[in-house]
Order: sequence, then structure tokens, then C-alpha cells
Amino acid sequence: MIDPEEWLVVIDRQKVFAECEWSDWACPDHAFQKTDEAFAALARAYGDRVVYTRYVAPDKAVDAWVGYFEMWPQFLVPADDPMYDLTDDTAALAEGHPVVTRATFGKWGPELAQAIGGARKIALCGVATDCCVLTTALAAADDGVAVRLVADACAGSSPENHEMTIRTMELFTPLITVTDSAAILG
Repeated sequence: MIDPEEWLVVIDRQKVFAECEWSDWACPDHAFQKTDEAFAALARAYGDRVVYTRYVAPDKAVDAWVGYFEMWPQFLVPADDPMYDLTDDTAALAEGHPVVTRATFGKWGPELAQAIGGARKIALCGVATDCCVLTTALAAADDGVAVRLVADACAGSSPENHEMTIRTMELFTPLITVTDSAAILG
């Protein structure tokens, strides 16, 4: 069930993570698209209490990010590059909702906290389970926010990494609760 004080936080449903044909960062085997139905049902059910996030590369890689982008130079592009756009179906559902853009894997911070009006309960879905979703969940939980991870509305960098990350997040119960869209939607 949806708590009337809980917000849905949709992590990085962007073209760069969805389009396997050209992006090395895309979730393999169309795992991203397998989350579409659960994500859309959640987004509609939460109504006005949905916020979306976008990952973008930094303007200039510094510190440890230098080595990271030496491995992935094709992704060190300006924030307005179309690869960092929300997917078309996500953009349609995001219309009129806040979108938080950060050049960090984890999206939890003052911008996201403000976008959800200081709510202390969130449900998370999106990509990648083993990167941006995980780091957002842990930072929010560390900040005392109750996190529900909607496993069937998340996709990872591989099916194995997705499952391993789900098991890892279960270690943080009750700060992070792993659930699925059916349990939330009733």
C-alpha cells in the first residue's frame, strides 16, 4: 500500500541506460524495458508525489572521476546531450513533476530532499540497481529516510548484479525494505 506521506523517486530512466543498440551503459537484454509496466503503474499511482532524477557527466572530470571517464570517454558530454534525456515514455510521465539532475551516482542530497518537500518516506525505482539506485538508497537511509526499494521496477548492469544488489540492500532492513510493485499497488 502507498503511504500518503511517501514519495516515489524514479532514478535515471534515461536513454543512455535504456538503448542497448548504442550505449555501453544500457541495461543488457532489454532489462530496462522489462521494468516499464511496473514503473508506469507506480508513477500513475503516486500522482503528484513523484520526482525524477537524471545522471549527467560533470562539466570537467576531476579527482577520481578523471580515471573513470578515461574508461568511458564517450559519456563525457554536456548535460544537454540527448543521450542524457529521459526515455520518451518516462518523459511523458515526468511532465509537470520535479526533475533533479546531478553529476553523481547517488541522487540523495539537498536538491532531492527539497523536491520531495522534506518527506521522510520514499519508494525507489529505476536504474541501475547496482549503481545509482543503491547509492541513493544508502544515502537516504543514512539520512533517516525510510526507503522502499521496488525491485521489479529496477534494472541493473546485469541480472546477476541486480540480484546481488537486492540481497545487499536487504541487509539494511528496516532502513531499506525490498518490495515489489504488486505489494505497493495492492
